[in-house]
Amino acid sequence: MYRKVIIVGQLFLLLGISFVQAQQKTPLRLWYNKPANQWEETLPLGNGRLGMTPDGGVMKESIVLNDITLWSGAPQDANNYNASKKLPEIQKLLLEGKNDQAQSLIDKDFICTGKGSGAEPYGCFQTLGRLNLSFNYKATTHTGYRRELSLDDAIAKSTYKIGTVTYTREYFTSFGDDVGIVRFTASVAGALNFDVSLSREEKATVTAVANQLEMTGQLENGINGKGMEYLAKVALKLKDGSLATDGNKLVVKNATEVILYFSAKTSFRDAEFRQHTNQLLTKAMAVPYEVQKKKHLNNYQRLFNRMQLSLGASGSDDLPTDQRLDKFYNSTVPDNRLTVLFYQYSRYLSISSTRVGLLPPNLQGLWAHEIHTPWNGDYHLDVNVQMNHWGVEPGNLTELNLPLAELIGKLVPHGERTAKAYYNARGWVAHVITNPWMFTEPGESASWGVTKSGSGWLCNNLWDHYVYSNDVNYLKKIYPVLKGSALFYSDILIKDPETGWLVTAPSSSPENSFYMPDGSGKHVSICMGAAIDNQIMHELFNNVITASLRLDIDASFRDTLKAKLKQIPPVAMLTADGRVMEWLKDYKETDPQHRHISHLYGLYPANLITPSKTPEWAEACKKTLNVRGDDGPSWSIAYKQLFWARLHDGNRAYKLFREIMKPTHKTDINYGAGGGVYPNLLSAGPPFQIDGNFGAGAGIAEMLLQSHEGFIHLLPAIPNQWKEGAVVGMKARGNVIVDFAWKEGKIVSYKLHSSSRKRVTVKVNGSMKEVETEVKK
Repeated sequence: MYRKVIIVGQLFLLLGISFVQAQQKTPLRLWYNKPANQWEETLPLGNGRLGMTPDGGVMKESIVLNDITLWSGAPQDANNYNASKKLPEIQKLLLEGKNDQAQSLIDKDFICTGKGSGAEPYGCFQTLGRLNLSFNYKATTHTGYRRELSLDDAIAKSTYKIGTVTYTREYFTSFGDDVGIVRFTASVAGALNFDVSLSREEKATVTAVANQLEMTGQLENGINGKGMEYLAKVALKLKDGSLATDGNKLVVKNATEVILYFSAKTSFRDAEFRQHTNQLLTKAMAVPYEVQKKKHLNNYQRLFNRMQLSLGASGSDDLPTDQRLDKFYNSTVPDNRLTVLFYQYSRYLSISSTRVGLLPPNLQGLWAHEIHTPWNGDYHLDVNVQMNHWGVEPGNLTELNLPLAELIGKLVPHGERTAKAYYNARGWVAHVITNPWMFTEPGESASWGVTKSGSGWLCNNLWDHYVYSNDVNYLKKIYPVLKGSALFYSDILIKDPETGWLVTAPSSSPENSFYMPDGSGKHVSICMGAAIDNQIMHELFNNVITASLRLDIDASFRDTLKAKLKQIPPVAMLTADGRVMEWLKDYKETDPQHRHISHLYGLYPANLITPSKTPEWAEACKKTLNVRGDDGPSWSIAYKQLFWARLHDGNRAYKLFREIMKPTHKTDINYGAGGGVYPNLLSAGPPFQIDGNFGAGAGIAEMLLQSHEGFIHLLPAIPNQWKEGAVVGMKARGNVIVDFAWKEGKIVSYKLHSSSRKRVTVKVNGSMKEVETEVKK
């Protein structure tokens, strides 16, 4: 807690506010005056492996349990090893302008074998189950209800009064001993009476043995039914009262305090998961509660407290968060403290949903309440998993990029087989979707499944961690991955006789389509040289060239890439009305407001298009975004927020942030307009997809600080609503930590810190300055 007080003090001293006022800052918390009525109102807790979402019910409570590694399915080889024989015919049809016939041939002979992502063995991320609590009181009417989630502590709490007794529950997934913990207390001795049970919709056996609950099962793998195994255990420690079993339930009577421990493991990379589950449980139960809580706080706050943000005093924590959200969206009066809460929530969710050595956050982070999660809860490679990580570097959580880097590294040998099978190419490729089983094959439909930008886009995340960290050892580790991806794209290019450029074929712009130009009205997705492919190649080839120079290796391959860069299409081409062209030709879009905006990849996350260096392209991006519109699923709105931040239009970026903050309870599958956030501030497609939280958080960071042009730009896209504020601990590229404050939209103070003294260029209030960093202690 000491470091937290110091950093908060620095934040407010930057603003010229006294240290006493600094300590009285509004807590970062979500709070409510009633239990959750649907899962999207529950409070997400996680320690990077285990997840809990308690609903805070008074008479009955359901706590959904998760383990990020719990997946059905199994490794498979779904490559069609005859596909490359069809490639010349597909390319011939495309060169003849017969895109529809090329797409039909792809559907027939160029997709994955088997059932694809719609069934096993592809698999899906699944809920572990539910912890069910049923309470017995002397009365049924409660008063003074409150539940909350503290982002400062990663602890949830619910409290209420029945009669003269105050009941309190405190929940956390421990960053200390890696178990879930719930503490129940009553203000009157002996007033706790409740039952505890475990349940799961399928593939589960629950038993009660020696006053502990045990749930075991094995998921489907699509081969022999013997998929991933899991074990979950629950044990209780009581102060006063008695503990007994009744069938498959634990029964607590007349206790004053109960501490519940939840331990779980899966067989994912762990043959001794049963033994490890028991060891974690035994170890945690041997630690006094306050000691356990302190370990949790120390480990969590070591990450969370690295960065603080203030956007001034507007807004109040007096209203419950759901009511506050309604007021924010339906009022023109800003609630900047809610904006800060949402930004810090995105950092909290990152810390809670991944850890070094495990899996990166999936489409739902690590929280799921269903057996079959939407879109399998997998890793979509055409924006979603990348967006999940865009905020971790500026948010000073740099090591949380490493689980994705590990996943990418494991994809490579699988992607090499796919590259050979479909394109007879060297290097490696991943298409649109993947999972812990390392699926790299095309999806089961040409309309979306053969987009091959996934592997190149993942390399952007790898590179980003390098330019933020300046870690040469890390660069050496990822260089073969970057090179392999560049080698693949270099190998597959063919010459377009109409333009003379080298292009990818077949190609497609992620999940989008256009009308055949023959007037038939047919919708097709397959083309040559989609803009995103060209932009990714420009970025990736240049990054590999830079890396090879830094490491002093691969001069010959470097020269090959330099030559190819002169032969591929430019970063952007413009339509007749001045927008960025999505395809190699100015095809008519089937959906001008399509959720994907992949042809602006060069604007973000890449740095190929900037207002200062490529003003014509930047203006074309604005026209593109104006036609695309501001609505969509939450992740799409967040992406547009990021685009406008890069275009230095803070008011438009803020408008999009407000659009993300649109309250919703809908859970239907949505591909178009209507995104927003649920009462618990998780982002809605709908349904729940966590990428909107991470994307909008990254968007707020991008509005405050940018460093992609070779200099640090403070307040590049500040909206009118953020007239004053301060940041402590935001990270810029070059491994520089930045503190700064502003009033009336102008920087009034700033400091730069790094591990060694260096000179950097900073843009402050419109002026470029050369600044020497302070050495970080």
